[in-house]
Amino acid sequence: MGGVKTDKWLETDFHRPLEICERMRDSFGGDSPNRIYQYLSDFGMYRPNRRTLRSFNELKEKKAWDCLERIFIKYKKKWQGPDVPVYLFPKHTGGIFSTRSLDTEKSGVSFDDKVFLFISSLDDEKELEALFVHEYHHVCRLNKQKKSKDYTLLDSVILEGLAENAVLEMCGEAYLAKWCTQYSPKELSKIWNHEFKDHLQYKKTTRLHDDLLFGLKKYPPLIGYAVGYKIITLYKEKNDLSIEDSFVLPSEKFVKDVNL
Repeated sequence: MGGVKTDKWLETDFHRPLEICERMRDSFGGDSPNRIYQYLSDFGMYRPNRRTLRSFNELKEKKAWDCLERIFIKYKKKWQGPDVPVYLFPKHTGGIFSTRSLDTEKSGVSFDDKVFLFISSLDDEKELEALFVHEYHHVCRLNKQKKSKDYTLLDSVILEGLAENAVLEMCGEAYLAKWCTQYSPKELSKIWNHEFKDHLQYKKTTRLHDDLLFGLKKYPPLIGYAVGYKIITLYKEKNDLSIEDSFVLPSEKFVKDVNL
């Protein structure tokens, strides 16, 4: 598997994203191209226009797809991770990762059997690596946990915190997402105690889960991600945490003795 040659798809169907989504129907259980495109657009998949076409051409020129393949091979071996398809597309500025996002240049979304990456440029290959590390960590943990259908808000918060901790370990502090440092310890403590603490068992299928995780409606942007990263940071102050541990330890372990 690894990096899917979506650059070839884009060369023929850039202005017909539904045709591109038609190619991925089997990966989404036969869902309609319209629904697939809407879902992926919410996380940053491009919309055809001059700006995203320019991004695509720049990504081709800088051999982004070759770079991604090298990164995939590196981490599949390093982490003994699943052999899943990784789809790379230009990023647009809409969706959850737009007005609610703290990073307009890259975003992604992962499942236990596939990864989608959306980037605007490749001025620094390490930025693509950091994005991949975050999303592929999700894949590895989801496969080890084997409970994705029963995921709770706690699971999601810890999933995001652990994934960005992997970015810190593999790529360095300079490549951490902006949401890691956007909020003060006081702000995080307040929202954890007032909003998160009593709602941790809300299922992934509930609206409140998404509102708190992504920071929708009245909540600050990506606040659940920031809370998750802070929890992992505090956990590491008292405990060793290997990458292997981060795939298998239950979510409850990370909040048991943490006072946010």
